[in-house]
Order: sequence, then C-alpha cells, then structure tokens
Amino acid sequence: MKAIRACIFDLDGVIVDTASHHFVAWRRLADELGIPFSAEDNEALKGVSRVDSLEYILNKGGLILDAGTKVRLMDRKNTHYLELAGATTPADALPGVVKLIDELKEEGIKVALGSSSKNAEMILTRLSLIDRFDVLVDGNHITLSKPDPEVFVMGAKALELAPEHCLVFEDAQSGIDAANAGGFSVIGIGRADALKGSAAVIPGFDGMTWEGIKALL
Repeated sequence: MKAIRACIFDLDGVIVDTASHHFVAWRRLADELGIPFSAEDNEALKGVSRVDSLEYILNKGGLILDAGTKVRLMDRKNTHYLELAGATTPADALPGVVKLIDELKEEGIKVALGSSSKNAEMILTRLSLIDRFDVLVDGNHITLSKPDPEVFVMGAKALELAPEHCLVFEDAQSGIDAANAGGFSVIGIGRADALKGSAAVIPGFDGMTWEGIKALL
C-alpha cells in the first residue's frame, strides 16, 4: 500500500456525535407531516444528504410535494437542528479525536473534512477545530451524496493527492462505500457487524495513535 499522506474525516459520528440532534430535528418535522419516524429510520439516514433524507421521509409517508415546499421543509428541519447544534462546545468532540488530529499535524499528515453536512464549518468552529483542517469539503460543495465518492474525490483534489495516499474515517456504510468507490483506504468507526468493506473497524479514537491506525491497514 502506498504511503498515507492525508486523513479525511467525516463529521457526524467521527469527530462529534450530532446524530441525536438530527434525529430530534427530523422527527419533529416528520411529526408535523404526520409521518412516523423511528430511531431505525434515523440510522438509515446516516451519511445521507439533507435532500435524500427528506425524500426518504416523504416516501415513507407517501407524500409527493413540489420543489418549493421541499426546500421550505428542509429549511425548517435545519432550523430545528441549528437550535440544538448551536450549543456545541469543544467538550463535545468525541474522545481521542482531537489528540489524534494534533498527532497527525505533528507527523506532517494533512487533515481534511469530507462531510455531507451543510453545517460542518459551524460545528467545527464551535468545537474550536476549524483551524486544524487543511481542507473542508461539505454539503455546500457537492452535488452528489454518499455513496457517491464525490466528497472524498474533491477532498483529495484539494489536497493535491491521489486517493491511494488518503485515508478516510467513516461511521456510515454509505460513507465506507463512497470511499471504496473512489479508491480510498477507509477505516470504519462503530460496530464491526454494522460496517462492511473497510480495512478495519474501531469503536472510536480513544487511546488510538497514528502508529496504531497504520498497523490496521
């Protein structure tokens, strides 16, 4: 395997856990539409764009709406989410991730974000991590959501590196599939039985070092 020169991090579930915020926001919107929305539904939306998440909910409820109404609904969901996510602080970063990012910077490994979230810059700023990233690619830059590899391909291009020199960290199957489709090495964050196709799966970054991660590849 070629040397890894950059790491591309997903945001939700990798750097910070805002899944509960998304769950509450989508459920609130679904309730307004009279559509049931469970924790299992929220799990299915991991790594999925806002547009595709709304389509999932509308399909579940058998609703067909015009484009303007969909935009208003997405804006309403995002308002709900921002009310919750706006309280994010540096203490909300997942265990071990800041230490690992700092180690990567010391080792000369570039750090990038590859997320479908349109609020990524705000969240990273709230976490006091924005300055540690060399490249940010989020939902404001892409047209295709995961499992399409666009977000990671754009990140590699901005880093001026080939995909084989980049390692992706992902907590969603759609993100792992996207990384594989783009020719990236990928490590899953979460449960091994729920994530397939990665070089390895780890529960999180707590206690992990760069040497330890490279040994998994």
